[in-house]
Amino acid sequence: MEVSRSKVPPRPQRPAAPLPLLAYLLALAAPGRGADEPVWRSEQAIGAIAASRADGVYVASGSCLDQLDYSLEHRLSRLYRDQAGNCTEPVSLAPPARPRPGSSFSKLLLPYREGADGLGGLLLTGWTFDRGACEVRPLGNLSLSSLRNGTEVVSCHPQGSTAGVVYRSLEKNRWYLAVAATYVLPEPETASRCNPAASDRDTAITIKNIEERSLATEELGRLNLRGGAGSLHFVDAFLWNGSVYFPYYRYNYTSGVATDLPSMARIAQSNEVQFQGQAALVCGHGRHLLLSSSLVEALDVWAGVFSAATEEGQEKRSPATTALCLFRMSEIQARAKRCNWDFEPTQANCVILGENLTSNCPEVIYEIKEETPVFHKLVPHPEKNIYIYLTAGKEVRRIRVANCSKHKSCLACLAAADPHCGWCHSLQRCTFKDDCVHSENSENWLDILSGAKECPQIHISQRSKDQTTVTLVGSVFPRQSECLVRNVDSGRELCKGKSPPNKTCTCSIPTRAPYKDVLVVNVTFSFGSWHLSKRFNFTNCSSLRGCPVCIGTGCAWCKSERKCIHPFTAACSSSDYNRNQEPCPVAFEKPASSKTAGEGGFKEEKSNRTNRGLQVFYIESIEPQKISTLGKRNVIVTGANFTQASNIVMILKGTSTCDKDVIQVSHVLNDTHMKFSLPSSRKEMKDVCIQFDGGSCTSVGPLSYIALPHCSLIYPATTWISGGQNITILGRNFDVIDNLIISHELKGNINVSEYCMATNCSFLAPSLKSSKVRTNVTVKLRVQETYLDCGILQYLEDPKFTGYRVDPEVDTELEVKILKENDNFNISQKDIEITLFHGENKQLNCNFENITRNQDLTTILCKIKGIRTANSIASSSQKVRVKLGNLELYVKQESVVSTLYYLIGLPILLVIVIFVAVGVTRHKSKELSRKQSQQLELLESELRKEIRDGFAELQMDKLDVVDSFGTVPFLDYKHFALRTFFPESGGFTHIFTEDMHNRDASDKNESLIALDALICNKSFLVTVIHTLEKQKNFSVKDRCLFASFLTIALQTKLVYLTSILEVLTRDLMEQSSNMQPKLMLRRTESVVEKLLTNWMSVCLSGFLRETVGEPFYLLVTTLNQKINKGPVDVITCKALYTLNEDWLLWQVPEFSTVALNVVFEKIPENDSADVCRNISVNVLDCDTIGQAKEKIFQAFLSKNGSPYGLQLNEICLELQVGTRQKELLDIDSSSVILEDGITKLNTIGHYEISNGSTIKVFKKIANFTSDVEYSDDHCHLILPDSEAFQDVQGKRHRGKHKFKVKEMYLTKLLSTKVAIHSVLEKLFRSIWSLPNSRAPFAIKYFFDFLDAQAENKKITDPDVVHIWKTNSLPLRFWVNILKNPQFVFDIKKTPHIDGCLSVIAQAFMDAFSLTEQQLGKEAPTNKLLYAKDIPTYKEEVKSYYKAIRDLPPLSSSEMEEFLTQESKKHENEFNEEVALTEIYKYIVKYFDEILNKLERDRGLEEAQKQLLHVKVLFDEKKKCKWM
Repeated sequence: MEVSRSKVPPRPQRPAAPLPLLAYLLALAAPGRGADEPVWRSEQAIGAIAASRADGVYVASGSCLDQLDYSLEHRLSRLYRDQAGNCTEPVSLAPPARPRPGSSFSKLLLPYREGADGLGGLLLTGWTFDRGACEVRPLGNLSLSSLRNGTEVVSCHPQGSTAGVVYRSLEKNRWYLAVAATYVLPEPETASRCNPAASDRDTAITIKNIEERSLATEELGRLNLRGGAGSLHFVDAFLWNGSVYFPYYRYNYTSGVATDLPSMARIAQSNEVQFQGQAALVCGHGRHLLLSSSLVEALDVWAGVFSAATEEGQEKRSPATTALCLFRMSEIQARAKRCNWDFEPTQANCVILGENLTSNCPEVIYEIKEETPVFHKLVPHPEKNIYIYLTAGKEVRRIRVANCSKHKSCLACLAAADPHCGWCHSLQRCTFKDDCVHSENSENWLDILSGAKECPQIHISQRSKDQTTVTLVGSVFPRQSECLVRNVDSGRELCKGKSPPNKTCTCSIPTRAPYKDVLVVNVTFSFGSWHLSKRFNFTNCSSLRGCPVCIGTGCAWCKSERKCIHPFTAACSSSDYNRNQEPCPVAFEKPASSKTAGEGGFKEEKSNRTNRGLQVFYIESIEPQKISTLGKRNVIVTGANFTQASNIVMILKGTSTCDKDVIQVSHVLNDTHMKFSLPSSRKEMKDVCIQFDGGSCTSVGPLSYIALPHCSLIYPATTWISGGQNITILGRNFDVIDNLIISHELKGNINVSEYCMATNCSFLAPSLKSSKVRTNVTVKLRVQETYLDCGILQYLEDPKFTGYRVDPEVDTELEVKILKENDNFNISQKDIEITLFHGENKQLNCNFENITRNQDLTTILCKIKGIRTANSIASSSQKVRVKLGNLELYVKQESVVSTLYYLIGLPILLVIVIFVAVGVTRHKSKELSRKQSQQLELLESELRKEIRDGFAELQMDKLDVVDSFGTVPFLDYKHFALRTFFPESGGFTHIFTEDMHNRDASDKNESLIALDALICNKSFLVTVIHTLEKQKNFSVKDRCLFASFLTIALQTKLVYLTSILEVLTRDLMEQSSNMQPKLMLRRTESVVEKLLTNWMSVCLSGFLRETVGEPFYLLVTTLNQKINKGPVDVITCKALYTLNEDWLLWQVPEFSTVALNVVFEKIPENDSADVCRNISVNVLDCDTIGQAKEKIFQAFLSKNGSPYGLQLNEICLELQVGTRQKELLDIDSSSVILEDGITKLNTIGHYEISNGSTIKVFKKIANFTSDVEYSDDHCHLILPDSEAFQDVQGKRHRGKHKFKVKEMYLTKLLSTKVAIHSVLEKLFRSIWSLPNSRAPFAIKYFFDFLDAQAENKKITDPDVVHIWKTNSLPLRFWVNILKNPQFVFDIKKTPHIDGCLSVIAQAFMDAFSLTEQQLGKEAPTNKLLYAKDIPTYKEEVKSYYKAIRDLPPLSSSEMEEFLTQESKKHENEFNEEVALTEIYKYIVKYFDEILNKLERDRGLEEAQKQLLHVKVLFDEKKKCKWM
């Protein structure tokens, strides 16, 4: 809300009731101007917002805090306060009779210290977590750790209030937080949640020193509540004139009632609590709720929005319920000095009234479509004062404070009295001051203080008998100007002039008789780059009556003769040209409008008398009292004597504008009823009055314009085909609908009678008996001529009843159980009516009890009570009539056969059954033989076809491998290393990714420096590793983590790390030599084995990127391309084309390729002239719509070389057939629902899309959630077992079953292998080749090291060394890379790709194996697939190993130089301090064992002393650490 920038009038001498300022600047109605302004949407409701001067906007939603840029387009950083990666939302307590204030985890959000003493800005945040925690963080990045924190600072209840302000005390030059909070809520369910200690329960206001290391220190004084004061709800906190003010009101959180007048508490802006009193605030009678608070510093005025809660059960609110009142801060300060009643000690009561002001006309600057409450604070833009940040629900918008551009003239601009807008002369339009060129010159920009009289206007006046003068009046930017008067008809110049310096041009036209033919002239004033012109028409001068109208059109007015004349020809008497004569006021024509300007309200009367006798017009009511924003045609007003009036109008006056709607009566129905047609309007409440024959306006009461209805749930969503079931719709604003419609594809729209209240609608489902058994209909709501979709109602086959049983409970009560087949209907008591027939057509009503669903049948239980002969009724019962809506059925009783009948009939029945069984068995045997013969023939035919197709595909199929696939998306070294070091421990990754380039080496603390020096002691480090590995609880996971932490800690000391690796490898060989040397390095069971993997990753990262990376990425891309060429089941990810039998889609349907013409909608994100928007895309008719989207996106990328500007979940596909459009969705009302309730996803074939069809890609209107997670209730290509053998192939297979055998499709594995074979071989040979006859340094060095160790140990078996090399390089490094392309590239690995890469990795390792494979026909397919290729690969591998061995050995200096260069490359890549800290955790965990080992071993005495010193340093650091 906003107050016009006029001076506050002096306060009246005696108190008067304040006139509320009902200037609502924000209307929550239909979408309006400003729709192009940026919007930020959060996951949860927003609880706090603040804007800093330089670091952006901070938004707290749920348990998250986001840092946004000022345009709200980018998130700069995020803080998860509760659960990492999850924005949780507070769970509201059970709602009371009236709503509570909103719940929020965030309680304070205060930027401070921005620009003070050159220090960086800080952000103080308060949260309900940790018993009301408060934290101080750097403003620049929320991901940085907090600098200070404390508990029990703010309210720990989501519903509780907190208000605070940060200030600098001049006395001690320190920063303090003054905070007021509701620390205790009087509710049983919150009593034990987080309430403070008994000594702190009365605390209301405290001051804290926020420069201490912990905010949990003793408060600098506190202000306690008076006993019995109840709960105070604090709304705001602000500074003024050396004091801190806290507006608040008393609030009962249990009942939701504000119990007393709002007040303002005042304390000193000091370093301790000094209470300075309080003052009560009165803003009209009964307004006890304070909704919002704002200090208008320029006027030293405080503004508050007050509201009166409605009474219990009362729904109506009038516009006077909520008001804006102003209070002078000087008077609040004076009154508060001697007043106190809510805090200790108690003093006298004091009251202050709001200012008695009149508002200017309000203006709606932004409208919100959703019914969402607006946040109580509007945050101004810190740099551009033309913007504010508006928060509503889960959204923040940056909007302009005014809509200046809508005013098209200077008069309209200044008459609007908007303090932000003014007329810019140089631009000739209404603008903000900052938007006006040369706005520093005050005369170039006119604001509302100048007044409309200063607008430049062209005047023609006949000041003398001989000439007529053309002048420009009003305020004009002084500079050289020219003026010209031209006859429009002839084009002749009548006058031309030029102004002297710093004066405005004038032009004089002599009065001549020939000028009588000059009827239309055009006058132009030129000021350099801008012009002002006006056309004057003198055609009807003589017919004009009245001076204002005459002069306003440019004619001349003869005062003495009282007539209007042509200004250039006729002459008046000399008395009319007196120089001192004041010209008459000029009338300016305004365009006609259906709305009449008002004066802020109209007089309310209960009756309306006219001058025509004593006739009284009486108004009783208006129906309806709520209508939608679309308006309503039939609004009925009831009263008396309507037929006696000749002119009846209704006047509507809203709160969002001063204009009135004046509506003529549509039809006077009779003396007591008349009808009006009301126009559309924005969402607001309007006062209504009726005016009869121009008399006074009789009040009818308020009329509410509300938003269009919205449906949230239809229950039940399934009904039977005969109809008649009670259906309920839940939602909002149902009381404005005109009628409810059922839309059926065959029967069209069916009107149904409904009973609607505000939040629910009930209706009886209509019968669709003539339609198919299963059908879906759309429920629609009609409001005026608009139809709103409400949801889908599914019709199923009518329920089937199998029988009933009658059981007499006692002689006066009868129990009837009706048996029904199981179905999906939700039958309630009001849907069913049961009648029992007995005796001679006698009937009894049976009262419904319950429905029980069993595995086979459903039982409906009803009881007949108050009878005398239950047993006789039970024995004579004949049938039961069941009415389910429109369905009426008669159910027969289950037959009960006596024991005698069983004994007689059983032998006879048994003989009959035997004969029938023999006959049926013979017939079935013949039929089965015939069917088996047919099935074998069909199976043989299918096998022939599939084998022939597979053979043809192997010989003819070609995959268009993309040779140029753009830039390979390599990960940077940091992320590559972390993914290989911690493949399964993602939680460790983020702590090493801190930017270390700007790190100051001097900042490293002493304890970590000492530890760093200690682990550089080789003897100590080797001893520690061996000691750790001997501990039973030092698991394999701990060994891998320790090795990775050690690699990061020694990342810049690779020479030292390599020496450690050598020592540990020799020690491992000593262990392995006693058992089986061939098993060494085979598994990751020791620190050295993981250390070797990490060392290879570090040293081979360059070789991987330069040599292997491109063929590896081409393999992954080609494999993806081949998989997507055939059908892929979107639920299971199985595909027809694969390398892994486990991922083979053998239940494949017949499919064909469909060529689509795709048209991409133009979007700002991809607004490039050379982008091709019409693309031909090939899809399969069995592709889902989601799969089609992916292929369309890939085609766009391939065609244009850049991706489309939207994400997959942000677009929709639309099929265009002629002028009709059909939106394509994976699931819609046309989706096939199988018999067991499983929904089949829609495909291209489902929509019958043919070759050449046009598909449009466009942006979704609504912001839907991302990717859909399909459950077991959906299927795509793999049908459920119950449907697997059904006919799903169309007419040409009707009557046949499609036989599927998995082995028929194993040729697809071979087809996939052939497609990628060349790419795969290129990859393998890039790994085991020697570019430029040189091996990578790491490989050559380590292989020579293994050869040397074998010689030292006198190992003569060459197989042992071969296995060592294979276990150290291919097994430990290459296989890990081949199976995980996401370690190297920025791509997503699907489960299917993972399965295929496992087959490739197996073939790769088989190439290095020394054992010959003995494969038979029963061998697994992943072994058979590359069986013929493995011998060739093995020869190449042996040559590779031999070539490396034959290379000249590396000198120690060459290897050291290589390792030194690698170390320099990775400086400042990781935070080594974190790695050292993690290493110390392991050392301190096994400290005693390590220390004992150091004591036992000789030569480690110095290391023992250093270790003890390191522990002392860490212990001291732990003691001093600020938590």
